[in-house]
Amino acid sequence: MVVSGLTPEAEAVIARAQAALITHIELQFTDVMGIVKAVQIPVRQLEKAFTSGIWFDGSSLEGFARVAESDMYLRPDPTTFAVLPTDRNGARPGRLICDTFTPAGEPFAGDPRVALRQALETAAAMGYRYTVSPELEFFLLRQPGDLSLSQVQTHDLASYFDLGDSESRIVRRAITDALDNIGIAAESSHHEVGGGQHEIDLAPLDALQMADAIITARLIIKSVAQQHGLLATFMPKPLAQVAGSGMHIHQTLLHIEHGINTFQEPNAEYGLSRVGRAFLAGQLAHARGMCAVLAPLVNSYKRLVAGLEAPVYITWAQYNRSALIRVPRLRDSQADQARIELRCVDPSCNPYLAFAVMVRAGLDGVANGMELPAAAEEELYLFNARRRQLPTLPTSLQEALTAMEADSLIGDALGLSIYEGFVEAKRIEWNDYVLDISPWELRRYLQNY
Repeated sequence: MVVSGLTPEAEAVIARAQAALITHIELQFTDVMGIVKAVQIPVRQLEKAFTSGIWFDGSSLEGFARVAESDMYLRPDPTTFAVLPTDRNGARPGRLICDTFTPAGEPFAGDPRVALRQALETAAAMGYRYTVSPELEFFLLRQPGDLSLSQVQTHDLASYFDLGDSESRIVRRAITDALDNIGIAAESSHHEVGGGQHEIDLAPLDALQMADAIITARLIIKSVAQQHGLLATFMPKPLAQVAGSGMHIHQTLLHIEHGINTFQEPNAEYGLSRVGRAFLAGQLAHARGMCAVLAPLVNSYKRLVAGLEAPVYITWAQYNRSALIRVPRLRDSQADQARIELRCVDPSCNPYLAFAVMVRAGLDGVANGMELPAAAEEELYLFNARRRQLPTLPTSLQEALTAMEADSLIGDALGLSIYEGFVEAKRIEWNDYVLDISPWELRRYLQNY
């Protein structure tokens, strides 16, 4: 791959790296599963990275590329440059997030970042910018004494909005400070419902910037936790009998030319415009199909159960926090902040793929003028399904994959390469799970039968 010349943005990054005395740069990207990968280069190679790309073997990554597509090139996005926290040797590495290209210089269709770019181009063609703000939840756990992880111990026993112990607050402040130092703005943070469970709310960004921010935030949170002798996990349901960790996503479509929030209509019911209502309807229509991408683990479906503050029914509401999608109530002075909140997403997802299917689902509703069903303001945790039949989210990864395969829009949003790689990897994960014998089964059956 050959790219001629340095852009002014790339030149500025090289100058900043030299001024900060950075010696090495991490070129980061994600595989289809959302796991961050990196190629490290000395700073002297940075100009080559911008002009020619850096080669790597894409076939070595799960679900990323077939052997015939093994030769790939990383091309850094200069807008993602950040100076990472000082390592144990006192060095300060730089970081750039990359797009993946083929040797012919074409964007690689199997790159999750490329899939999101293409979805956002669809939005732009319709005149919209897609902005999001996540509520990122995670657990801080005591480091296990062995590798079996059989004894999971939370860092504290506090609950929702509790002050918790002083150490918890210190760790959370250290996390938000570290995020701020690399340009990721946290609007607030607090203790969540479960012991050792925390939430950090990120300020709204365009979806591509936010996906970059999320993958970086997960690394930073784990790193800071480790420095305090703790294990941070984004596993959706690490503990039984308590609420799991979600990543509720607040979403807005802005008008590209005028920057106006197209969801707002103060005098309409719920303060939601025709565009906002159709976008919401589109996400409801494709909720089952996109669930495997938004909640991608076997473990994800142990969170999506009734009674533990996670959605089960495919409904929307304003006041009911058990609905799949919520329209937050705003004061008159906040009309320009109209948004919808999708609540089934969890923090283990690949954010590039999640945002790609979310925006495409919503835009499908807008393009086809989908009608929004009635809101479900009743308490759905205690809901009697016999009185009113409502569609439900999948109850397992297997069911979610079947629903995904039945929804052509999801495959179109991901592209064939990513779609096939994702489904294949997740089918293997499900089969591994089915063949395993769990401790629960042994306790329940071994001596009784």
